[in-house]
Amino acid sequence: MTAISEPRRGQIPAYSDAYENFQLEDIEHLMSGSLTGGINACVECCDRHIAPGKIALEWEDQSGQRASYTFEQLRDLSAQFAGFLTSQGIGAGDVVGGLLPRIPELLVTILGTWRVGAVYQPFFTAFGAKAIEHRLKTSNAKLIVTDLDNRAKLDDISTAPKVAVVSHNQPVRPEDFDLAAELTKQSTAFTPVLRQGNDLFMLMSTSGTTGMPKGVPVPLKALLAFRVYMTDAIDLQPADKFWNIADPGWAYGLYYAVTGPLLLGHATTLYNGPFTVESTYAIIKTHGITNLAGAPTAYRLLIAAGAEAAAGVKGQLRVVSSAGEPLNPEVIRWFAANLSVTIHDHYGQTETGMVVNNHHGLAHHVQPGSAGFPMRGHRMVVLDDGGHELPANTPGTLAVDIVQSPLMWFTGYLNQSTPAIEGGYYRTWDTVELSPDGYISFVGRHDDVITSSGYRIGPFEVESALIEHPAVVEAAVVGKPDRDRTEIVKAFVVLRDGIRPSDELAEALKLHVRKRLSAHAYPREIAFVEQLPKTPSGKIQRFILRNAEKASVA
Repeated sequence: MTAISEPRRGQIPAYSDAYENFQLEDIEHLMSGSLTGGINACVECCDRHIAPGKIALEWEDQSGQRASYTFEQLRDLSAQFAGFLTSQGIGAGDVVGGLLPRIPELLVTILGTWRVGAVYQPFFTAFGAKAIEHRLKTSNAKLIVTDLDNRAKLDDISTAPKVAVVSHNQPVRPEDFDLAAELTKQSTAFTPVLRQGNDLFMLMSTSGTTGMPKGVPVPLKALLAFRVYMTDAIDLQPADKFWNIADPGWAYGLYYAVTGPLLLGHATTLYNGPFTVESTYAIIKTHGITNLAGAPTAYRLLIAAGAEAAAGVKGQLRVVSSAGEPLNPEVIRWFAANLSVTIHDHYGQTETGMVVNNHHGLAHHVQPGSAGFPMRGHRMVVLDDGGHELPANTPGTLAVDIVQSPLMWFTGYLNQSTPAIEGGYYRTWDTVELSPDGYISFVGRHDDVITSSGYRIGPFEVESALIEHPAVVEAAVVGKPDRDRTEIVKAFVVLRDGIRPSDELAEALKLHVRKRLSAHAYPREIAFVEQLPKTPSGKIQRFILRNAEKASVA
């Protein structure tokens, strides 16, 4: 059997040496605390890094207002927040929610929650009341911190806990706490509460693309895996200026825009404003960003703006990382040509953190279209439907070998069964293919894979081909039920500004993909749409399109 974790020696020696010689002790000794003797996430991400004037946060909002915070300032503010929590009877093991935009108070809430040994639960600010209510029922949070703009979302939630509001000197409701006023009542001295490695410090939720969101408990031992990702895959170096565009209301933002850089004693960057091409390039330029992370959706929008918009920061970025969905090869080529930077694809889930990467910090060849190799501390395999490990060149389910993955921290969803864990494996339910050299190539979600005339077609490669056409900004591909072929490939296409849809253009796109891929994989139907359905974190929801097609032929 060929496992993903066993690339052939000589092909990628630097990666192989780092992977095969991995020892858990190599990471554990870098932590201030001990997983068995006592550890606190606020100490690991803040207190231990205090030095005169050392910056922890660079912040800017859409009006141009800027501020920076040192590790020492965040320590004192987190101590005051921990004191406030204690005054409300909230302590170790309790859940505290944050319904906050990317403002400095977000970090104060997160770090202060950890300081008291409590569990932080993020709420994305684009959530409506129903999404918030479901997550609050899951967690039984004792307090939720929000701002005036989001406060009304809690009005119709009967299970809403106590509310603290970031008011910025505006009046708050009589039943709410004014966060700033409460912090001034507390001391800047608060001894961090030590916990054990299996104790929780975050409570996440799945994205809900295939059902109601499930609670994902994140134990303190996950800090070790987060650290390895930041060093090996992100390659965060002391001289870097780092910005992860992802919102901390979601896993990639909370794990790697907040926790990861602070864990290394490195400043992070937060921009409180909507994504625009102009603001993104402005932040990169004015903050001197050299190490950038984000999602393909954002990168595709940068490409759509053209090379001229990118000219002002060309050559400034050292590395760029992409996560959330597979990275189209055209994005890689465009960034190299127009920004003079290498962009690498990374793969992970809320349940695992990032586990398969084209590593910036480990030397290995990068195969365009491949997610890369397993992260240190993880043995990744491809399974068939019976739970058997598959050889190379055979599509199957990507899975984590739990026993042989010392950095794997997920053990199951909160208070419910986890069918994905069985027989010693955690199944991601993503379909991949393994090359003989150990590269992992993404095919699609199990239910995203299209079967047409006996061929299995992954939507990713068809979408990649479509995006290479100069008229296309984004594309999503699904299987439409067909009596003769089982399914046909149907593409939903978003066009660039100024380009009008037409039958002629649809035929040109079909021909483009047919030439680019094969006669069986091109889309037989194309629908032009203004936008694609996505999760709040920007992942394309193909299942919505697929279900609509099933209903249309029923």
